[in-house]
Amino acid sequence: MKNILSISMLLLLLGSLNVLKAQETTSINWISFEEAIALNSENPKLLFVDVYTDWCGWCKKMDASTFSDQKIINYMNEKYYCVKFDAESVEAVNFMGNKLVNPNPGGRRSTHQLASLLLNNKMSYPSYVFMNEENKVLTVVKGYKDVNGFDPIIHWFGEQVYLNTPYQDYIKSYQAQ
Repeated sequence: MKNILSISMLLLLLGSLNVLKAQETTSINWISFEEAIALNSENPKLLFVDVYTDWCGWCKKMDASTFSDQKIINYMNEKYYCVKFDAESVEAVNFMGNKLVNPNPGGRRSTHQLASLLLNNKMSYPSYVFMNEENKVLTVVKGYKDVNGFDPIIHWFGEQVYLNTPYQDYIKSYQAQ
C-alpha cells in the first residue's frame, strides 16, 4: 500500500511538472512596457516591443504564425523581455521620467506617445522595436515576418552579433548554417 501511494504521488508530481513546463513554453511571455523596464533594471536583458493595432491584419497574422512558433517562443522568452504594445492604447505609460499618453484617446486611430517615440513618428504596423539593456532603441523592424525571416533577426540581437557584424554579413552566414 505504501509503495502504491508513493508511486501515485510521484506520478502526480511528474504530471504537474509537465503541465508547468508546457505552460511556460506555449507562448511568448508578454509583459507590460513598464514591467519590462523595471525587470531590466534588476536583471539587464534586451527588450523587444511588438507595436501593433487591433485593426492590423498583418499583426494578427504575426501572432497566429511567427509568434506561435515554438522555436521563436523559446528563444524570445530566453533572450528578451517581450512587450506587446497597442499603438492606440489609452493607458498612460511612465518612461524615463515622462508620463506618455494617447493625446486623443477617443479619436479614431489616435497614436499613443510611446508608440510615436519608439517608432520615431514613422507609424507602421506591425513594427518591432529592439532595445538594449540601457532601454535605448537599437532599431525598428517593420512589417510581417515569417519564422524564417524573423529568426535570424532575433538571433542577431540576442547573440549580440549586432555589436560587431552588419546584419547583411550576418544573414549570409546564418543562411549557410
